[in-house]
Amino acid sequence: MRPTVHDIAAEAGVSLATVDRVLNNRPGVRSVTRDKVERAIATLGYVRDVAAANLAKGRSYSLIFILPAGENSFMRGLEAEVRAAMAHSPAERTEIAILSVPAFDARALADAVAEAHRRRPAGVAVVAVDAPEVTQAVKRLREDGIAVVTLVSDLPGSMRDHFAGVDNIAAGRTAGNLMGRFLGDRPGPVAVVAGSMLVRDHRERLEGFQGVMRQCFETRLLLPVVEGQDDAALVEKLVGALIERHPDLAGIYSLGAGNRGLVAAVEKAGREKKICAIAHELTPHSRAALLSGTIDVLLNQNAGHEVRSAIRVLKAKADGLAVIEAQERIRIDIFLKDNLPIEQA
Repeated sequence: MRPTVHDIAAEAGVSLATVDRVLNNRPGVRSVTRDKVERAIATLGYVRDVAAANLAKGRSYSLIFILPAGENSFMRGLEAEVRAAMAHSPAERTEIAILSVPAFDARALADAVAEAHRRRPAGVAVVAVDAPEVTQAVKRLREDGIAVVTLVSDLPGSMRDHFAGVDNIAAGRTAGNLMGRFLGDRPGPVAVVAGSMLVRDHRERLEGFQGVMRQCFETRLLLPVVEGQDDAALVEKLVGALIERHPDLAGIYSLGAGNRGLVAAVEKAGREKKICAIAHELTPHSRAALLSGTIDVLLNQNAGHEVRSAIRVLKAKADGLAVIEAQERIRIDIFLKDNLPIEQA
């Protein structure tokens, strides 16, 4: 059986109250007595169940999620998952708040991180924009002992504790391999539509995609990247212009959001059966486009898993516990119309 606080008290020859003071680092214990208790802990191999202790004390964890505003369907789904977690806050002993910022606005995001800092939460989860002011704001959180998880898009130079998201280079490479294989000998260039090169996930997807296309399908012309700001109207305009300028356009890789605009432009041009379109994230709109054949492949990340992972990691960091990496690994789903999961009511 695992050793208990009673075993520690007996081994050290002290009271349970003294053991409790040592375990919780409270004053009122002489150094010689503290040493005896700590030796007993080491001798017995006692490992404290922090979660059980927090439950007994009624401790809750204040967490802040900083998410981009706007019409990005995936981000709205991510927010819905956070709100679902908020509904279970009493059972999970969490107090979750959401701060919204304009998408791709580094200054606004840095200000939101500073606001989260002022609130002194146990942890912060943030969809990052890779900019110096955001990096510095996150570093200040960490230097003050507040745990940070980046969601969807990473910020590795910021001292953040954990990234809850897919391997975006691998996602881009997967898209490149699928694009090259789907097109085969079909002639024509391939276009890439990004949201913004300010976010690391888009840059990494582009890096992976271009790497595979240039290495394995080097004869295929890749057109310069266009940035649609994850805005459906702007994406529709940009894709429409691409189709008009390149009547032989063979493929489009949409590595960001705004896919309603992509679908609208391709269908308006009557090219849905002639252009291979690969996009990201399973939403109601992209599901419909996959089923109709306008989109050929969707690469997806599970927003619910990412939110649950962020909460687990932030709570573990607040308690000084190790993170189970295998449990927190976010996988890349590859969906064709043939293997779509059943739509939830």
